[in-house]
Amino acid sequence: MAPDQASSLKADQLSAVSKMLAFNVATVPEDPQSSTSTSPGEATADLDSYSALPRGAPAGTAHNQWKILIYDKTCRSIISPLLSVSNLRRRGVTLHLLIDTEREPIPDVPAIYFVEPTRANISIIAHDCSVGLYKSAHLNFVTRIERTLLEEFARLVVQANCVKKVVSVYDQYLDYVCLEQNLFTLNTPNSYILYNDPNTTEGQMDRAMGDIANGLLSVVATTGQLPVVRCARGGAPEMVARKLMAMIADRPVLRELGRGAGSSAASGSGISHRRPLLVILERNSDLITPVQHTSTYQALIDDLLVHNANRVEFNTTVEENGGRTKVIPKRFDLNADKDQFYSRHKFSPFPEAIESNGAELQDVTDKTDEIRSKTVTGSAETTNTIDVDLLSSTGTADLATAVDSLPLLMERKRQLEVHTSILQAVMTEVASRDIPQFYELESSLATGVYKNDLSKAKRDVLELVTDRSKGSVSDKVRLLIVYCLATTAPGGDIDDVANKMREIFDGNGIQSAGTILLERDDRDKLTQGLSAIDYLKRLRSMNMISTMADQFSTVEESTYSAGSRMSGDMLSTLMKSATNQATGLLAKATERVSSMLGKVHKHHVTFVVENIVNQRPGTEDDEYLYFDPRISGEIDQDQLRSTARAPVNTVIAFVVGGGCYQEWSSLSTASLPSGCSVIYGATDIVDPTNFLNQLSRLA
Repeated sequence: MAPDQASSLKADQLSAVSKMLAFNVATVPEDPQSSTSTSPGEATADLDSYSALPRGAPAGTAHNQWKILIYDKTCRSIISPLLSVSNLRRRGVTLHLLIDTEREPIPDVPAIYFVEPTRANISIIAHDCSVGLYKSAHLNFVTRIERTLLEEFARLVVQANCVKKVVSVYDQYLDYVCLEQNLFTLNTPNSYILYNDPNTTEGQMDRAMGDIANGLLSVVATTGQLPVVRCARGGAPEMVARKLMAMIADRPVLRELGRGAGSSAASGSGISHRRPLLVILERNSDLITPVQHTSTYQALIDDLLVHNANRVEFNTTVEENGGRTKVIPKRFDLNADKDQFYSRHKFSPFPEAIESNGAELQDVTDKTDEIRSKTVTGSAETTNTIDVDLLSSTGTADLATAVDSLPLLMERKRQLEVHTSILQAVMTEVASRDIPQFYELESSLATGVYKNDLSKAKRDVLELVTDRSKGSVSDKVRLLIVYCLATTAPGGDIDDVANKMREIFDGNGIQSAGTILLERDDRDKLTQGLSAIDYLKRLRSMNMISTMADQFSTVEESTYSAGSRMSGDMLSTLMKSATNQATGLLAKATERVSSMLGKVHKHHVTFVVENIVNQRPGTEDDEYLYFDPRISGEIDQDQLRSTARAPVNTVIAFVVGGGCYQEWSSLSTASLPSGCSVIYGATDIVDPTNFLNQLSRLA
């Protein structure tokens, strides 16, 4: 990759991991003359082949020497999105094993350890060395190992007389998981609870904020550029920012990132003055987005299906002979960096994704049929031979090229068919739960459409949440949360709606054991959901959170609400005509899909990023603290406005307390200067069900 080309966080992390797997020997750059040009969107598309084994690497070098990879569960989650089993083999990894499992000795092969710096891990590694489990040990800690632990490890290997087994020890600073090119998570479950629970001790809070700062330090170290940091005053963001500044100050080598000629980010590019901007936010600044219904493809997958670490799971129902039905579980791994359709449409409105899937699938089918029509089947011994008359008219070279393209077309068709299955599963949920109605009403509430008519807001919310034929219990609770947070409705009105919801689940006439179990499950979910609402009402009454309607400009409200109504109405019309059967559902959808495209709602994090990057007065750019690791102390806010600031080439938006795919999608719509890319990260990526559970546990 040319020095002046923008890299991605995932590509940078993969490069660091590849170097680690080569025993921390720098990979030899490939011959630039052999590289083929790619468009900007394709520069890092094939991440599995990025930093592959260098051309002409001699046998026996660090790049292709056989080795064993030993990791713990934390580091396995880091490796998994980066490298498949086949790509690990290409890097010489013959086995990859968990450190806490029973492992057979392989004394002739070196072992690369990639683990957290914990007392348990160093004890296991010392034991492996003492019994000669492997030829040698190359230690790589995911983050900085404390001196006390390092001294303890040294004492253990000295006592066991196996110091020579330990060849190297590295701090890798890779303590985060990249799910996509510029999407990462620190994999900290229940992080919202951690810093909002009143029972959390000061020591626990300090350690938690330190772990978050460590994760961000890894991101900074991987990118090779020292960012300017902006954060809200007080609370978790400021704690994390100050700890991050202290960590950078404690590591002189990091303070020089991006300055010297050796920096990959600055070398020869002439843009070393352009530095990343790290914006640290907290979840309490926007509690609506994680629970609000959405309309974009990727966010709907995460909301309506089982989706974790890029893997989606769902069940499909098929009819068998005799009219019986059979449930078939399906599981797919989604890769936005290699899957062209997913890359293009993950942020698209769901109707657009349906339409594009159908059009692309038809196009691939037509091309495949065209190629196959140019071949004829010969005798039983010879198949797929080329017709002589056809060769004379079309040319051997052209036909050979067409036939060679067939495997690529078949692979593209396979990927599109995977998305057809996923779209069907999402569509089934959308139709059965009347998602468009919840999406439309929540969008109107969140964008201030009802701010001058709270009585109508209450009526519309009450009508939808008390209709048992529409939505699940979770859908109704989420709508009530948006009503609570997006408006200034009095607590009494919120209680009225909650009580009406309780009443509809207290009826009689239950007929069967299955229905009884379903009713009990619904009541449990309602109890949990209303506990979450009680917690949010308490925060609102103490002014610890603000309503969201006032955070959107009048222009954004009027522009979006019109598009929202159009999209919602058309989606509702579609749902009325659709059935809950998977078979033929997409065909029904695509009949009207071209006219169902509405505007996508920008969320709070997007407005904050836009305001700071574009230096808009009277916004967060005036309010947020400003830290520069190269300058001692804080920058005075009054002087900041008159200070000439360098242009931003990359924005890293990070949310303490959990992020979501809706925010990731919203950031793709941010109005930023040309050439400015966005990286989005969070302590954890949560779906609405997970976040509701966290809220209820704090009640």
